[in-house]
Amino acid sequence: MPSPGLLVLFGSQTGTAQDVSERLGREARRRRLDCRVQALDSYSVVNLINEPLVIFVCATTGQGDPPDNMKNFWRFIFRRNLPPTSLCQMDFAVLGLGDSSYAKRWFTAAQTQARCQQRSLGGCHSRPGVFWRGLLRGCFPFTLHPGPAQASLTLCRFNFVAKKLHRRLLQLGGSALLPACLGDDQHELGPDAAIDPWLHDLWEKVLRLYPVPPDLGVIPPGVPVPSKFTLHFLPEAPGMRSEEQRVACVDPPGPPSERQPFLAPMVTNERVTGPSHFQDVRLIEFDITGSGLSFAAGDVVLIRPQNQAGHVQQFCRVLGLDPDQYFTLQPREPGVPCPEQLPQPCSVRHLASHYLDIASVPRRSFFELLACLSPHGLEREKLLQLSAPQGQEELYSYCRRPRRTVLEVLCDFPHTAGAVPADYLLDLVPPMRPRAFSIASSLLAHPSRLQILVAVVQYQTRLKEPRRGLCSSWLASLDPGRGPVRVPLWVRPGSLAFPETPGTPVIMVGPGTGVAPFRAAVQERVAQGQTGNFLFFGCRWRDQDFYWESEWVELERKGCLTLFTAFSREQERKVYVQHRLRELGPLVWELLDRQGAYFYLAGNAKYMPADVSEALTSIFQEEGGLSGPDAASYLARLQRTLRFQSETWA
Repeated sequence: MPSPGLLVLFGSQTGTAQDVSERLGREARRRRLDCRVQALDSYSVVNLINEPLVIFVCATTGQGDPPDNMKNFWRFIFRRNLPPTSLCQMDFAVLGLGDSSYAKRWFTAAQTQARCQQRSLGGCHSRPGVFWRGLLRGCFPFTLHPGPAQASLTLCRFNFVAKKLHRRLLQLGGSALLPACLGDDQHELGPDAAIDPWLHDLWEKVLRLYPVPPDLGVIPPGVPVPSKFTLHFLPEAPGMRSEEQRVACVDPPGPPSERQPFLAPMVTNERVTGPSHFQDVRLIEFDITGSGLSFAAGDVVLIRPQNQAGHVQQFCRVLGLDPDQYFTLQPREPGVPCPEQLPQPCSVRHLASHYLDIASVPRRSFFELLACLSPHGLEREKLLQLSAPQGQEELYSYCRRPRRTVLEVLCDFPHTAGAVPADYLLDLVPPMRPRAFSIASSLLAHPSRLQILVAVVQYQTRLKEPRRGLCSSWLASLDPGRGPVRVPLWVRPGSLAFPETPGTPVIMVGPGTGVAPFRAAVQERVAQGQTGNFLFFGCRWRDQDFYWESEWVELERKGCLTLFTAFSREQERKVYVQHRLRELGPLVWELLDRQGAYFYLAGNAKYMPADVSEALTSIFQEEGGLSGPDAASYLARLQRTLRFQSETWA
């Protein structure tokens, strides 16, 4: 491989950016370029000044935010004291992944500036002239609206992280090979509609800088590039402790982390919805004695799931693997680390059970590599068709729409699956990602215990087998009554932080399982003697999915909680939490405006957050006498001062 090499850095929330980055790595190696692929926060950013060629692949999450695994990099790269020539030796390109369906909202100029200040967007300034110049240079996720209201703007969150990073790298002296690529998940062909032509232009630019050595040549498209790792199978199983114990400790030397989770004993696993309710929701409790885990209200626990034993057996069978055979993993190139989650040596069963995400929906890159590895003419032809740019509608219909899994696709192409070399398993199948759950208990109320509320995901597509959430279904299947059960987990700070000042009231809006973090908050605040706790809870039926009803009633009786409920299906007109907020507008305004209350929101991100925000804006107008723009500015001020906080999920 010629030097210097290419560095691909990614920020990924759901795995798509990582998948695109791995694709870039394979295409670079096909062109005989040395290539490293790393998550942004795992890369030592101070070394960036020495990198000659870098491609950044970053998703935009939430309300224009960077993914979790690039937040440290994000803070560093926007330091004001970085010299403008920091990256003058670097050629770069930025590939963004976003979703243009994010709702666009209209704001006046004053509201826009308030939102920019609230979000700490780089370049914002309190002086209007400076603010408008920054707006026109594209420093904020807003675009001018050319309509009659000249002072109004559109909030445009689409690919904001990629756009802003591209501008910042230019400010630091970097040389852009191309304009930023803006992949759109809403395009009929997905983000590949933008990525494919952009990559074509990118490789033309790169190969002008670093031509392929004439004695080597480009590896043809139908030939697989060498795998990242080799698996060396052992003649017999090693005599040592279990693989789970080697990658996680019952008593770890430091605080548990993704690198070394705590194997927490499951104490209880109880269904808390009625038998006739459409959804199975579980209250699960873990014993964390001796773990070193510490958490506060608003924090989340991350859990590493496992694949179903039957699926693991089927996976091994279709690939012709012995699940009980052990192997050691070796990287082909120096400097490439082995996955920390895999023990050395490792069994095929452990690899398929704990690491490979065989229950995920495969991406286009899966079909591209599978086609390269296929020795079967008809199957290879079909795989090439599904992985081609013009075959993306068919791929959507075959795979993404019905949520067909990696395992099911392999079973549909048995001749190809049976011929996949074991060395390519880690290139072909993506790794499992940990799942995050809001912690639903306080250590002040339940010492040495951690509780979560889990909605078990199950739905039907046109496929015969129901689709099931990997982690929630696995957790629901565990029964501590039949024997010891241990679950690998660790804790990280969440997005909700509760006030420390005594006497500060809190308003909490948590419909459904969104109430989980507020149970932890109420338990914590009651233990601290705080009584200003106002909870708005919503569900379908009082007798089916009213989580912790008796606990709330007892706290109300003691004067520690004021509870407002919305049971949406118990009357002809559906009633939701936003309706209760409007009904209690005078109380909400009194708490927020005169008593300095904090407002919290948690739950499904589809409609509820926008409906609650609209209800609050209406309350500010009706009870506070504010105009529409002033009510929106009031809400923005609550957000800016962290008196309005939310945690939502899709």
